[in-house]
Amino acid sequence: MGRCGHSHGDERDRKASSRRGATRNYDGPWPRTPGRLLGIGFIRLYQLTLSGFVGGHCRHIPTCSEYGFEAIARHGLLAGGWLTAKRVARCNPFGTAGLDPVPTELPARAKEK
Repeated sequence: MGRCGHSHGDERDRKASSRRGATRNYDGPWPRTPGRLLGIGFIRLYQLTLSGFVGGHCRHIPTCSEYGFEAIARHGLLAGGWLTAKRVARCNPFGTAGLDPVPTELPARAKEK
């Protein structure tokens, strides 16, 4: 108990444990290939540097950078990058809004290429 008679340790432990595992980005399994790591590195760099200045206006859930992280992690640099570019193009005043998850499977047409 603190001097004020309240137990602050439990609250601090709860906050710290929720921060440890919490991430905005996809945390499922994905192969760590050089292309994926490069693409995700660029997205993380954007999230840590520029996102605070130009972000915060996304009309979709997840945000465009979160979508890009997951798309590249799941589908690779080329297919995930293409999905991300299409998503960013939809994120405009005349575009769509709302829940827009990354597809778990690519369309058959995209797999053939």
